[in-house]
Amino acid sequence: MGLTLFSRAFAVVTLLLMPFGLLAGEGSDFWSKSNERNSAPIDHGAWDRLLAAYVVETPDSAIRQFRYRDMDKSAARALDAYLAQMESIDPRDYSRQEQLAYWLNVYNALSVREILPHVAGTRGDISLPATLWSEKSARIAGQKLSLNDIEHGILRPVWKDHRIHFGLNCASMDCPNMDSRAYTAATVRDQLKSAGTRFVNDDRGVRYAEGKLTVSRLFEDYREDFAADPKTLMKVFAHYARDMKALYLLGYQGEIHYSRDPRLNSP
Repeated sequence: MGLTLFSRAFAVVTLLLMPFGLLAGEGSDFWSKSNERNSAPIDHGAWDRLLAAYVVETPDSAIRQFRYRDMDKSAARALDAYLAQMESIDPRDYSRQEQLAYWLNVYNALSVREILPHVAGTRGDISLPATLWSEKSARIAGQKLSLNDIEHGILRPVWKDHRIHFGLNCASMDCPNMDSRAYTAATVRDQLKSAGTRFVNDDRGVRYAEGKLTVSRLFEDYREDFAADPKTLMKVFAHYARDMKALYLLGYQGEIHYSRDPRLNSP
């Protein structure tokens, strides 16, 4: 198949994808408020510095991991100070784009803080308690929030965009990479698109080999966020996949197999 034909196929997929990121349901009235007249940025510099220091990449940059066990007391205090700063902000006073960057950063920073006590002094793989995601560990705009609250009560229903899953740290190896930079209003869309491209083109995300398609459990757990049916899901994958992989995916009609890798995303 020539480049021109591939380009046309990709353009069609892109157009078809436009409604696919929508989620069912409606967002909370409380968290859906924004102030689009406020162009002020929220400073995520402290979190950006922590990411630069503790996110490591494999030589080919396919996998990024967080060095939880290497964080010393000084880094932990910097993390606490950053989250305290974020808790002092009412994100509803900012633009919707600024809020998206805010919530993704807060979720990821909070996940690191909650994971730290469970990895301190340990070696090798560990099992994180399920309660970690449901504990009310932050207070923002007078509301006590857990990681689940932020993801399922704010990000998913308010933004209705499957790309948010490419930006959240679920702490396991079968999830997309944690970005090595903090999200900002100016860069968050490009960062999420890049994260989706990385994940789908890595075997952890989508693997097509010997006629068999195996994908991360992320696409099973949040199927309704990505696509209404398997055929549409193939178009989502093809949207992010490169070259021949995209063509194989567009033509795939077999069973989709799901894989799980609960290992902590830490070297």
